[in-house]
Amino acid sequence: MTRGPALVVRLAALSGFLAVAFGAFAAHGARDARAAELLHTGSLYQMTHALAVFGWLAVRQVGKDKVGGGAGLTIPALFLAGTVLFSGSLYALAFGAPRVLGMVTPFGGLCFLAGWLLLAWRAGTIADREI
Repeated sequence: MTRGPALVVRLAALSGFLAVAFGAFAAHGARDARAAELLHTGSLYQMTHALAVFGWLAVRQVGKDKVGGGAGLTIPALFLAGTVLFSGSLYALAFGAPRVLGMVTPFGGLCFLAGWLLLAWRAGTIADREI
């Protein structure tokens, strides 16, 4: 495994860890219902996208001759950036950050959407060539 994918695997694993930690805090330590809701939503999206990164890396491995170099890491980069912006802003809001930080959340959502669209295109291209 090259440096880029190894770093992505580590970041996705750390993201999964943090999703579980924030989800547990939502269930057992949140100060109020709104904070618990924000933490729950953030952890749900974070875990979903941590797993999606691993899924993409598996698809990328299957079609490694077709998806080369850094271009194959655009999808996980979008998912991980979305996690930082979307889930990170929700976590910050749950812990009392100024509400204006909520303006960052949609940019994370856009990263998620772009990642899924690119995944649909790239994974389909690989599957068409492999099957």
